[in-house]
Amino acid sequence: MKRKVLVKRKRRKRLLRRIVTVFVLALLIITGGFTYLYYQTSQAADQSYNDLNREKSKLRQDTVSISNDPVSFLLLGVEDYATSGANGRADTIMVATFNQTKETMKLVSIPRDTLVTIAGKGTEDKINHSYAFGGAKMTIETVEQFLDIPIDYYATINFEGFENIVDIAGGIPVEVPFDFTEKNADDSEILHYYEGPMVLNGEEALGYARMRKQDPRGDLGRADRQKQVLKSLIDELTKPSSVMKVDELTEEVGKNVTTNLKISEMLAFYKQYKDFNVDNIEQLTLEGEGIRLNGRYYYNIFDSSLAEIQHTLRSHLEIESTKETSYNNDSYEDSNY
Repeated sequence: MKRKVLVKRKRRKRLLRRIVTVFVLALLIITGGFTYLYYQTSQAADQSYNDLNREKSKLRQDTVSISNDPVSFLLLGVEDYATSGANGRADTIMVATFNQTKETMKLVSIPRDTLVTIAGKGTEDKINHSYAFGGAKMTIETVEQFLDIPIDYYATINFEGFENIVDIAGGIPVEVPFDFTEKNADDSEILHYYEGPMVLNGEEALGYARMRKQDPRGDLGRADRQKQVLKSLIDELTKPSSVMKVDELTEEVGKNVTTNLKISEMLAFYKQYKDFNVDNIEQLTLEGEGIRLNGRYYYNIFDSSLAEIQHTLRSHLEIESTKETSYNNDSYEDSNY
């Protein structure tokens, strides 16, 4: 009799762990980050964790608590097919801020061609080049410098991992705004999209999120589609059927995701946001225009739009302006990038 009770307890614990894992995955995707999960063997966590030797943001006086303080997350979707995983570029750059008291989230997508000053280099370039120059650390500090906010947590995911996670989820429904075609990631196939509702597999979802040149709104249109993809994936991963897919999901996360979130922090995040309403997500837009400098295309953010977004994010994080803080350009002398 005692043995049966113990067996039942173990089964409940396994089921609870699976349910928590699914919800944690979905909630972390809300932040724009496909972060690592509590894996049964802890292998996925070990493979994914990298704190970048960064105890806290340089723009924080004190270390924040994911349970008690408003925090920020950075998602980097990394294109590395052409480089076999080395020196790729951040094709997707999204920032999310959470405020526990207000139970709200702000989400902003930074166009990859945005003209910024690269932290640690002091030169102007496209923001997605910061990843090729100095990896996730340089991109984090470039985003901090650009948006005037600290980045507390980050997660990177490569295109292969994104495609596989969408496929494991069973595809995602989207509302396509207009007809268009797009090459897949390795340029071996033409993908077709038709105005109206469609269910996209992983390859199609990636093409849908990446397309820019055929969109009349350019980078702004692409940013909206990226947010649409994330929200749709959240819906799919929070369905009860996703509980049975946790092993596959965690395997993909372990292979294709890097993050500085610890397991204890993830569980604290889940505890804090388990009842979070996705309707409380406010999508922010960086307004700007395409320009050419020395024959190269850049997206130039309007000063007024940038100032408004900076103020909104700082207010949401309940912090003052950090513009007086500067980065040391010598900190990247030993970079492998």
